[in-house]
Amino acid sequence: MHIKDTFPELYQIRKRPVRIEGVRARLEEKRGREFWQSLEELASTDEFDELLHREFPQHASEWDEGTDRRTFLKLMGASLALAGLSGCSYQPPESIVPYVRQPEGMVPGKALYFATAMPFSGGCAPLLVRSYMGRPVKVEGNDLHPASLGSADLFAQASILGLYDPDRSETIINRGEVRTYTAFLGEMATALEGQRAKQGAGLRFLTETVTSPTLGAQMRDILRRFPGARWYQWEPAGGNNGSLGVRQATGGFATPVYNFAAADRVVSLDANFLECGPGALRYARDFATRRRASDGDAREICRLYAFETTPSNTGYFADHRVALRPSQFAGYARGLAAAVGASGPALGGGPAVDDDEIRKIAADLKAHSGACVVVAGDEQPPEIHALAHAMNAALGAEGKTVTYVEPVEENPTDQLNDLRTLVSEMDAGAVDILVVVGGNPVYTTPADLKLDAARMKKVRLAVHLSPYDDETSELCQWHIPETHFLETWGDARAFDGTVTIQQPLITPLYNGKSAYELLAAFTDNPDRRSYDIVRQYWMTEGRGALMSAGAAGAQSNVMSGVLNAETAGQTAGAASQAQAGANAAQRTQPAAPAPGNSGGGGANAAAPAQGGGAAAASAGASTSAGAGTADAAFERA
Repeated sequence: MHIKDTFPELYQIRKRPVRIEGVRARLEEKRGREFWQSLEELASTDEFDELLHREFPQHASEWDEGTDRRTFLKLMGASLALAGLSGCSYQPPESIVPYVRQPEGMVPGKALYFATAMPFSGGCAPLLVRSYMGRPVKVEGNDLHPASLGSADLFAQASILGLYDPDRSETIINRGEVRTYTAFLGEMATALEGQRAKQGAGLRFLTETVTSPTLGAQMRDILRRFPGARWYQWEPAGGNNGSLGVRQATGGFATPVYNFAAADRVVSLDANFLECGPGALRYARDFATRRRASDGDAREICRLYAFETTPSNTGYFADHRVALRPSQFAGYARGLAAAVGASGPALGGGPAVDDDEIRKIAADLKAHSGACVVVAGDEQPPEIHALAHAMNAALGAEGKTVTYVEPVEENPTDQLNDLRTLVSEMDAGAVDILVVVGGNPVYTTPADLKLDAARMKKVRLAVHLSPYDDETSELCQWHIPETHFLETWGDARAFDGTVTIQQPLITPLYNGKSAYELLAAFTDNPDRRSYDIVRQYWMTEGRGALMSAGAAGAQSNVMSGVLNAETAGQTAGAASQAQAGANAAQRTQPAAPAPGNSGGGGANAAAPAQGGGAAAASAGASTSAGAGTADAAFERA
């Protein structure tokens, strides 16, 4: 910024020519060493002296210099007195009414612990939440769940803040006015009547990545009712590149699960697997076990090679870190794949780098064939992921350090292509009803496929379910506040396919609805609760999936321990059964929460389900009956 804008008075003084004769005269009077900052200061003109004495001349006239200390104290004293009077207002009497029926297990000042799950991109985070008098206050990992083993990342720790966020949306908004959910159901029923004649040809759903079996079943049911409807997914940051890379390498969608505990050599292709991603907690734990030298373990310490374009925590722990420009990365990945003997279409995508460093790394990997793993980062394109899977196949890692299970996503797809198709349909005027479930696509879509105001106006009826009244809500006719995951029942899969039940700890603070309840508006029972929807799925379709998977024991624990509201007790040997791959849980009554109280305690059961992972895993919950165990888990955390 120019001096004429920051200090206009000095600029005006400098515009006037300095009298050289006056400066020379002042220099002749000087004796000894003296310093000055400018010729104006050396000339010591009357204007410059005034400027020094009044540091802010343009604001000096605004200050009343006539106010003395006595007057100032009078004004401040009167202000404080008036402020004190405002606290003397009469408060209406309030009655404190005790419980008519004291909730079982609730003792003032004593914490209760509930197992639940936080939906997350690419897989849920299993949690153990501490609650006081019906108010959740602290989140930690579920130590009986294989995906976390008692740890929680920064997103899970901060999730409790979203529950009490004062900026959360509180009311249903319809075209700028507060409305009721009944009014929304009425307008939606009228709009769906017009779609039945054309089998829902103008109905479109846009969601984020769905890992909930119940939510996926709801979407499939809606698409059966309206064959012409379409379900699209878009998430700006997630694991879609990885899914496309698996499809490019194997010909179908699958989810890779890595076993770092069995790996002697690890190669990271811009993958920050120790910090980011749905499996980071388990991967960091397994990786750490191979970095410690222990008595009786003859295996050598695992060695980590990291190829990175951006510094990360994983690169910090690497034994050999190779810093690359983004333009160089694909060439180095192709060079390493060719050096280890991998094959596939991705190798022909461009030139490969061949140097001594790559040859040495490749020789080390081949020397440890069957005990090494190559991991690609989510930010890398599908080509890099395909190269990583080709290298794992060439190095004999499949079935040892890499296992492919059924996709964690309910509807694995090319999300960028989904968005491109939706935008083209909106431009063509083929979308009558657009239901946006979660996310903020108006803000997160790329510039060339932007869901801007011009495109959104072409949709006759747009609905947005979101915890915040954001940019997408502003361009939709209906905005439905979304409940926090601690306020609603649900289910989700972890990164390895383990299905985990999500139970609430508190009645919704605002007039919010879950994604399950919103999608119920497109069925014959539009007013069903999340608990009923999730329970019905696991009593019917989910139960059949478990039985067909040969998990009768796991199915028995899930159905009796989580979804039966009349069952109470404790499953013996939870830890040993969890390690054996069965479902173990401490169970209490999972009743729906009463207003102001926490949700019923329940077990967070886990089992392989339809479309989920092949890994049979478990999860457990500690409630008031096991407060000692829960306290110990929190102390360890």
